[in-house]
Amino acid sequence: MGRRLSARTHIEEHLERLRSLSVFVFCLLAIPSLRAQTKGIAAAEAKDHLGDRATVCGKVVSTHYARSSKGEPTFLNLDEPYPKEVFTILIWGSDREKFGAPESAYKGLRLCVTGKITSYRGTPEIVATEPGQIETQK
Repeated sequence: MGRRLSARTHIEEHLERLRSLSVFVFCLLAIPSLRAQTKGIAAAEAKDHLGDRATVCGKVVSTHYARSSKGEPTFLNLDEPYPKEVFTILIWGSDREKFGAPESAYKGLRLCVTGKITSYRGTPEIVATEPGQIETQK
């Protein structure tokens, strides 16, 4: 009887190891796919993804805080400066304090922004309402 209990315990230990190994393998496989999702698309390609929720990446090459305009928008233009911008991150004045002074904080940095890509006057944009939508790159 003691032998059967011992054999059962051995089998249960073996199954537990297999479960742990399965979780470990799953994690190893999942991590690269998560990284791939954060790579995003180039700013110039955003026009081909209107209406999609996506991550768009590029370098902030021009910025403008329109303090006296309706809604007090801040514009961060990626890869090409205004007036020939190819993609804009828009931060409305109502969300601005969450970002500090984004026009100076992000200028010159490579970053990615995640959100729904829309278009304003032919230029694709993502409205950033939370700092977590923007990730700086190396």
